[in-house]
Amino acid sequence: MDEEIDKDVKTILIVDDEPPILDILEHNLKREGYRIISATDGIMAINMATEQRPDLILLDIMLPKLDGLSVCKRIKNSYNVPIIMLTAKDGEIDKILGLELGADDYITKPFSVRELVARVKANLRKVEVGSNNKTVETYNDEKKKENKIVVGDLELDLDKFEVKVRGDIIDLTLREFEVLKFLASQPEQVVTRETLLEKVWGYEYFGDIRTVDVTVRRIREKIEQDTSMPKILITKRGVGYYIASR
Repeated sequence: MDEEIDKDVKTILIVDDEPPILDILEHNLKREGYRIISATDGIMAINMATEQRPDLILLDIMLPKLDGLSVCKRIKNSYNVPIIMLTAKDGEIDKILGLELGADDYITKPFSVRELVARVKANLRKVEVGSNNKTVETYNDEKKKENKIVVGDLELDLDKFEVKVRGDIIDLTLREFEVLKFLASQPEQVVTRETLLEKVWGYEYFGDIRTVDVTVRRIREKIEQDTSMPKILITKRGVGYYIASR
């Protein structure tokens, strides 16, 4: 008889070709109550992600058959699952590329298991909050209007997790949506990168603010007509970002 899977238990796919790392991650994440599945190469990772739809993926960059960056891109094109990249020490280019391809987070090797578990929880918590909000039924137009943020050409539907710019629907990841929502909820108010890390990502990056810059750049590519002269998501040089009200 097949083992019955508890739907309330989150499934994490670990993708790494180093058995010691797989063992450490599997042991510690199982202790936290997660169901673990694993893959040791890029092709296997894509197949398992497609078939089993894990709730989160820990994805190494250096993999046999297909590298982690390519795996990330293909999976994100299939469905929106939080992906935490496992990168080599000082692999700055890999980190930035991973984020640009849709990864939600990254952690460098060698990593602290405690920090990795904290990041797993933070990313899953963001998805869970979003999912819970999305399933709340709204029964009248007045309620629906209350769940929208409209600033200039920008419109966010908080129930549908939908963004429109000048009436056109824009496809954002959950993280991108959360960043835009946080900024749009306080138009013209400059928000520092550190505040965005704390409020949107849910934990501190120990001074690494490049993550925010990369995410903002991705958002601009989707919502701005000219990224060199943004009209919606504005940079306050040396401070942070804000949403223009007109």
